[in-house]
Amino acid sequence: MKRILLLGFLGLSFLSFPVARASAAASARPNILFILADDLGYADVGFTGGKDIQTPQIDKLAAAGARLEAFYVQPVCSPTRASFMTGRYPMRYGLQAGVIRPWEDRGLSLEERILPQVLKEAGYATAIVGKWHLGCYQRAYLPTSRGFDHQYGHYSGAIDYFTHQRDGGFDWHRDDRVCRDEGYSTHLIAREAGRLLREQPADKPFFLYVPFNAVHAPHEVPEKYCAPYASLPEPRRTYAGMVAAMDEAIGQILAALDERGFRTNTLIFFSSDNGGPQPGRVTSNGPLRAGKGTVYEGGTRVCACVAWQGRIQPGSAIAQPMHMVDWYPTLLKLAGASLDQKLPLDGRDILPVLTQGKPSPHEEILLNTSPRAGAIRVGDWKLVLNGSVGSSEEDDESPSPARGKQAARRNQPPKVELFNLAQDLSEKHDLAAENPDKVKELRARYDAFAKQAAKPGNLPRAPGYTTPKVYGEQE
Repeated sequence: MKRILLLGFLGLSFLSFPVARASAAASARPNILFILADDLGYADVGFTGGKDIQTPQIDKLAAAGARLEAFYVQPVCSPTRASFMTGRYPMRYGLQAGVIRPWEDRGLSLEERILPQVLKEAGYATAIVGKWHLGCYQRAYLPTSRGFDHQYGHYSGAIDYFTHQRDGGFDWHRDDRVCRDEGYSTHLIAREAGRLLREQPADKPFFLYVPFNAVHAPHEVPEKYCAPYASLPEPRRTYAGMVAAMDEAIGQILAALDERGFRTNTLIFFSSDNGGPQPGRVTSNGPLRAGKGTVYEGGTRVCACVAWQGRIQPGSAIAQPMHMVDWYPTLLKLAGASLDQKLPLDGRDILPVLTQGKPSPHEEILLNTSPRAGAIRVGDWKLVLNGSVGSSEEDDESPSPARGKQAARRNQPPKVELFNLAQDLSEKHDLAAENPDKVKELRARYDAFAKQAAKPGNLPRAPGYTTPKVYGEQE
C-alpha cells in the first residue's frame, strides 16, 4: 500500500493539478515532447517522399520545423531507446546485440545516469506513455524507478494490440502496476498522452516521452483504418492502416498540446526507432539499402523531424548527420541540467545544427559494433563490416529461424565494404578495393570503438528469479 501511495504521489505533476493556460513567461526552459514510432519505414511518411500511405499529421509536424535527412539510430529497438536514455552508444553497456526479450533477466544498466532522472532533478515533470523495452525483470529497472514520475503502457515489444499480451504474459501497466484498460494500444497511448497534457500545470516544464508500439508486428488494426488501402496487398495493407491510426493518434496529442497553448515553448521530435523491416513486402525504406537489423542505411537512417516554434525554421531540411545519442546532452543543456557525470558521453549538442545551420559536431558516428557486424560513418564515407549478416545476435523481437545460420557465420572473416554516401545513398557500389587508404583510416576509427565495447549479452540470473506471468509483478 505504501508503494502504491508513493507512486501516486510521484505522478501528481502530471495528474492532479488544475488546468491552466500556458504563457510565454511561464518558463524559459522548453517543454519536451518526444514521439517515437516502432519499425516505421523511412519512406512510409509523406515528408520523406512516401506516396501510398497518407500521414497528414506527421507531415504537418515536419512542415512546422525541420526534416532531419541524415538522422541515425541503432539497427533494432532496445539499443535505440538506450541510446536516447543515456547519450552513450549501447556497445558501452552490453546492449549492442539484439533486444531485451520477454521475461529476460537483464535491462539497461543501473549504473547509467539516464535522461528522465536528470530532467526530474532539474525540475521537470517526467512521463513515459507507450513502450519501455529497457528491462522489467526487477522493480529497479522499471520506469518509475528510473526517473519517470508517471508510466503508462507496456514493458516489452511485439504485444498484441488488443489483448496486451505477449507469450502468455499480460503487459499493460499504469505507474508500474498492472492496468486492465481495454482497447487498441495506439488509441490508449494517445488518450493518456492527451490527458497528461491537459492536466499539466502551465508553470512546470515537462518531458513527455511517447514511444508507440505502432507499427511493429503483430500487424493489427481496426478495419476502418485499412479501408482506404484496399489496393495494397497484405501485409502492407494492414500495416498502412496501422500507420494511419498512429498518424491520427499523433494529431490528437498535438491538438492537446495546442489546446493548452504549449506549442510556443515545446520542442517536438518524431522519428522511428530503426529502419523498416521486410522492405518491399511490409515497409518501404525508399532509396535506402536493406532494413531493420542491418547496419546499412535502411536499418539505421530513419525518417525524423523536429519542430520548435520560433527556434527551428519551418519547412527546412537538415542534411547534417546526427545520432540518437545526441539528444541526451542537447536536452540536458536546454533544461539547464548538469552534464557532469562519471560515464563519458558519445552524444554531442546538436542545437546549433538545428537552429543556426551549423555543421554536425561529429567527426565520426558509430552505427554499431557487435561481435559479428558493425559500421561507422566519417564525413561522407561509410565503412561496413558484415552488413549482410545483420547487426546483432538477434535482429528482431520474435524467435529467429536464422540463428543457426548466424552462428555458422561467426568464424568467417569479416566482409569489409566502403561507400560514399554523398554519391551513393543506396550503397550499391562498394569502393573498398579502390580506396585501401580510406578503408584503413575508417577501420582504425572503428576498431578504436570496438576495443571499448562491453561484452554483449545477459546479466547473471538474479538469485531466486522465476519467470512471471505478468510483467513487473516480481519484486
